[in-house]
Amino acid sequence: MSSAPASGLVRARYLVYFQYVGTDFNGVAAVRGPQRAVGVLNYLEEAAERLNSVEPVRFTISSRTDAGVHALSNAAHLDVQRRSGRPPFPPEVLAEVLNRHLRHPAIRVLRAFRVPSDFHARHAATSRIYLYRLATGCHRRDELPVFERNLCWALPADCLDVVAVQEAAQHLLGTHDFSAFQSTGSPVPSPVRTMRRVSVSPGQASPLVTPEESRKLRFWNLEFESQSFLYRQVRRMTAVLVAVGLGALAPAQVKTILESQDPLGKHQTRVAPAHGLFLKSVLYGNLGAASCTLQGPQFGSHG
Repeated sequence: MSSAPASGLVRARYLVYFQYVGTDFNGVAAVRGPQRAVGVLNYLEEAAERLNSVEPVRFTISSRTDAGVHALSNAAHLDVQRRSGRPPFPPEVLAEVLNRHLRHPAIRVLRAFRVPSDFHARHAATSRIYLYRLATGCHRRDELPVFERNLCWALPADCLDVVAVQEAAQHLLGTHDFSAFQSTGSPVPSPVRTMRRVSVSPGQASPLVTPEESRKLRFWNLEFESQSFLYRQVRRMTAVLVAVGLGALAPAQVKTILESQDPLGKHQTRVAPAHGLFLKSVLYGNLGAASCTLQGPQFGSHG
């Protein structure tokens, strides 16, 4: 699980799971150059300087998230090359050092693992789960409790037709060309993806929401699971499912939209707001030489 260059230096590769509230960031990817925008990885790589690696530490992320999107558990691999004679850091020490030197309070490293030198955080992932949080009973965003404003999409309605949403979601299951739900800007070799699970269920508000507010507000969780997703696919599918839940579309129209393979169609150009979306988990199967199964921290319904 390490390589030894001719100089005697030992390079160790790690997989780290980390979480963040995406409100202040221009996405998870590091922003290079003189721009004022900053990504989550800018802070992680700054903290990693304290590991004193011979070569600068760079994080290779599993799942790219946009500005304003959150992560309960994202993942990335990194290489640390210590000077000759110094053993690799134990994973728990690496995680502790990163957390101690992170300069932004909205980021935290959850766990770290040693992995083989050819492990790749993006290519090795076997499943990704996204959570989208919705709120009804709040007709204007300024009526939403401050503790929820950047963590859910407040819908201008008192209720959501959950049965209709569940019926519509069935059309998204299985292997399809998801071009109709892809935003331009991130070309991929193929728009075909396999949707393993789409679910809608009651959610919970933050425990800091007052009882009076809780009586009028309802929270809902949409979850999507696939090995990989197209650019903004989850947010575009969410917008269409919400339109079904609000009665603007019939459940059967989701099948028509999917089969159109047209990302510019009348009903599928809307994108759900970034602040309601969470990358919930990234899963890895058997790692071969590592002889183990890695799975990120699992969370229940986020409230």
